[in-house]
Amino acid sequence: MNPSVRALPVLLFLILARPPVFAQDPDELYRQREDLSSAKRAAEIWSANAGTDYEAAWKLARAAYWIGGHAPEGERRTALERGVVAGETAARLGPDRPEGHYWLAADMGALAESFGMSQGMKYRSRIKAELERVAAIDAAWEQASALTALGRWYYLVPRLFGGSRSKADEHFRRALDQFPNSVTALVFLAESLTAQKKTDEARTLLQRAVDAPIVEVWAPEVRDYKRKAADRLRTLTPAGHQP
Repeated sequence: MNPSVRALPVLLFLILARPPVFAQDPDELYRQREDLSSAKRAAEIWSANAGTDYEAAWKLARAAYWIGGHAPEGERRTALERGVVAGETAARLGPDRPEGHYWLAADMGALAESFGMSQGMKYRSRIKAELERVAAIDAAWEQASALTALGRWYYLVPRLFGGSRSKADEHFRRALDQFPNSVTALVFLAESLTAQKKTDEARTLLQRAVDAPIVEVWAPEVRDYKRKAADRLRTLTPAGHQP
């Protein structure tokens, strides 16, 4: 038998046994983040260099935010606190770039929103400062994410501590002026308007969110917000009417 033919079973075994090329690529793993184990594996790979490498640090902070919003309840706080540490490192390593400041604010914001008043008070001022830093670096970065997040800050923080419904709406609308299909800004503004009993406009915005195109790089997040928009639209739609 031709030696090359005899070698085929061995080569086939080696090819099948070898993990996919992207198995250790954290960016590819993170693209598959709707499988939580992929997001966790990406985070572990980035964590190896997150203390000294800017890209690894901010990407770890971003992955921690996703894990902190999707992991079982008992794992979420630890993930977000890990994200805060990574975000602080990224903000220090790249003070003039937006990613570290933004994901630091995002992880702190998730802690503040999910784990009680003490977390909110602890991070309130820092969240705002980090988001304002992002807006100063590049207000249009990632579909004006900093403006949208600042709007959320003004919406959630009590008036006594600087919150303002009018400033919240102003920031959401500024983001939408630049990026009309920003699903997060649409959903957050609709929530604010619903609280103000402006349900007609809120329904319009939620329908826009449902109908908005999906930006592939943010597809998992967009799908999450589209589901929220559809759920809220159903609660605002009068009986007998289809959204």
